[in-house]
Amino acid sequence: MTMATGHTITVEQGTEHVRVVHNGQIIAESRGPLVLRETGCPVRYYLPPEDVRTELLTPSESSTHCPFKGDASYWSLPDAADLVWAYPEPKSEVAQIKGHFCFYDTEVVAA
Repeated sequence: MTMATGHTITVEQGTEHVRVVHNGQIIAESRGPLVLRETGCPVRYYLPPEDVRTELLTPSESSTHCPFKGDASYWSLPDAADLVWAYPEPKSEVAQIKGHFCFYDTEVVAA
C-alpha cells in the first residue's frame, strides 16, 4: 500500500519461524508472525500475543508516534528497557498489527 509519495508499508501473514531470546531466555516464539515492510526500515515481525511471554514484560511509560502506523506503547524486561512495542490502535492502513508485539532483535529460525 502507498502511504505517501515514496513511502510504502506492507503487512502480510508470514510463515517464518521467528524467536526472540534475551540473556538465554526465550521471550517470544512464533510460526505465524505478521511481516511488516516499510520504506527505509528493516523488516519487522509482529507476533501475536499468544506467542509472547507477556508475563515477563512490564509496561513502560514510553510511547512514540509514527505518522504511518500511529502511537506505539512499550514494554520492558528488568534489564532491557523498551524491548518490545505494539500499536494498540494502529492507523487503518496497518490495522492487522493491532495487538501484536514487535521486538528489535528477532531471529528467523532455519527450518
